[in-house]
Amino acid sequence: MPAPRKYPDELRERAVREVRTTGRPIAHVAKDLGIHKEALRGWVRQAEADHGQRDDRLTTAEHDELKQLRKENAELKRANEILKAASVFFAQEIDRPRTRPSR
Repeated sequence: MPAPRKYPDELRERAVREVRTTGRPIAHVAKDLGIHKEALRGWVRQAEADHGQRDDRLTTAEHDELKQLRKENAELKRANEILKAASVFFAQEIDRPRTRPSR
């Protein structure tokens, strides 16, 4: 479960919108809204990536997809390890000589 966000989504959207529409420096907007300037800088960069204005970051959708694919990949690796262990176990069972039970 992800950690709770320090700033509400509405505040994030409002801060990014103010930086983009007014052209004011990020540090000034952050100070006015009581936000850490580096947090606001990251939000603005992410918003720019989401709108196709930056190529150096993944969009939010791409990031979510990558996260899901990594999770799925880890699950498949675990399943493969279980299957490998099971195949080794059954191969050993097949290779054991069969003896008749004594009467």
